[in-house]
Amino acid sequence: MIRVTFLPDQVSVEATAGEAWLSVAARAGVEIPTGCRMGSCGACTLELEDGQEIRACISTIAGDRDPAPLEDCPHITAYVFRDPTW
Repeated sequence: MIRVTFLPDQVSVEATAGEAWLSVAARAGVEIPTGCRMGSCGACTLELEDGQEIRACISTIAGDRDPAPLEDCPHITAYVFRDPTW
């Protein structure tokens, strides 16, 4: 299991490697805006804690995270951008 925390909402949920970002967010009650659902428009952009930007509509949870100190499972923090035009 991988713990995913969505900012700025501070909502955390457990996920599995290979699970779709949009599915994980929906289960956590976090709305990620979408437009084209092909990764082109950028509405679903997430920024991970390491600065990497991904398109949630075409990306899955990576399973290559090491556990952070004092935690039982790997952790990913993702900042959700919300453009008011979407």
